[in-house]
Amino acid sequence: MSFFAVLFSLLIEQLKPLPRNNPVHDALTQWMRWTGRNFDAGRPHHAWVVWGVTVLAPSLLAWGVYLALAHFNALFGLAWNVAVLYVTLGFRQFSHHFTDIRDALERGDEVEARRLLSEWRHLDASELPRTELLRHIVEHSLLAAHRHVFGVFFWFVVLSSIGFGPAGAVLYRMAEFASRYWAYKNRTVGEPINERLMALSQRLFSLVDHLPARLTAFGFAVVGNFEEAVNCWRRDAGLWRHANEGIILAAAAGAVGVQLGGSAAPGVTPDRSKTFDRGAGSDDMAAEGSTPGAMPVLGHLRSIVGLVWRSVVLWMLLLALLSLANLVG
Repeated sequence: MSFFAVLFSLLIEQLKPLPRNNPVHDALTQWMRWTGRNFDAGRPHHAWVVWGVTVLAPSLLAWGVYLALAHFNALFGLAWNVAVLYVTLGFRQFSHHFTDIRDALERGDEVEARRLLSEWRHLDASELPRTELLRHIVEHSLLAAHRHVFGVFFWFVVLSSIGFGPAGAVLYRMAEFASRYWAYKNRTVGEPINERLMALSQRLFSLVDHLPARLTAFGFAVVGNFEEAVNCWRRDAGLWRHANEGIILAAAAGAVGVQLGGSAAPGVTPDRSKTFDRGAGSDDMAAEGSTPGAMPVLGHLRSIVGLVWRSVVLWMLLLALLSLANLVG
């Protein structure tokens, strides 16, 4: 059932993707605001209360609806899984940003590409040279693919296999959205927030994302250059501030042979203040603070798309084999 739920949701999303300004995103934002306004009084334990209501309550609700529907008919439960995955898992939830930026670069319009990247990631890309611009597009696209596809996929498969239906998909998506929402509100909105809530949401999402990040990196290694991906994973993951992000990006960099990291403008995903003092021994193999590999060019964007799709096929094949083994057994 898990295989068919993921397959149908991906097919439906390719045929009829959610619009950019969709009611699901608006509902999530309103839910975050409501829980923060009604359950957060600034005390340390209130951070746990807000996170539990924000993340765990929707997950339990999704599980409860699944149990009720599956009790009447297994096909109803499958339909509910597909519906939940449709709004939590999929490429089209972020790929329009990537596509628009790539189209602008192919037209030679770097100004528009920088504007689109700034609009997408809420960072100042106006001064980035072309190479660094491409690096950030690759990095943010890889992380978006992980968070919108692979992370949701892994948690859905794990929990649905033990009877929790789509609760895993909701858990991952809500935990990711909560960590991003409170950080964004603190950084841009200027409203006072519970600092403990922001720190807790980021710490708990890091725990939720611990295993999926490593499985995503492993998938990139299998479908790419395995030896270089593993070497970069072990050697270069520390170039980024967040361990889970570093593992994914380092493995992907080795898998396609592209140079990621580097000394670009501060305030974005990689921690550019760190330096790279091990690995490749010569300057022609690796720049300071970067993974070894070729400098990013436009063709690497196509390589990244191919890497992600091959990884999706890999995990879908493994899920199909596990489902078949379960039926036969």
